[in-house]
Amino acid sequence: MNWYIKAIKNYSTFSGRAKRREYWWFTLFNGLISLGVTLFALLFGDDWIISTIYSLFAFLPGLAVMVRRNHDTGYSGWWILCPIFNLILMFFKSDPEDNRFGPYPAETAE
Repeated sequence: MNWYIKAIKNYSTFSGRAKRREYWWFTLFNGLISLGVTLFALLFGDDWIISTIYSLFAFLPGLAVMVRRNHDTGYSGWWILCPIFNLILMFFKSDPEDNRFGPYPAETAE
């Protein structure tokens, strides 16, 4: 859960790097929360208002962590516009050295 909170706190940080762990933990918790919110909306006849609000809330942090993940592998954040390449890139290992996007990220979530 620390990785999810870290991504939410860095919702407007499109510079720097995010390790695979940060990206995938954010994606997992975001998917689980989205599923829970959607089920809640279905069960209580909410007409998708709550799920739409959550989707809007999670959009910018998701975009930022995706761009930072691309930076971690040494690619520009603009590659998120190419979904197939971007999906493959999310599985690449981190560049273990400092690169043009910043130093190697720390091992733990803060």
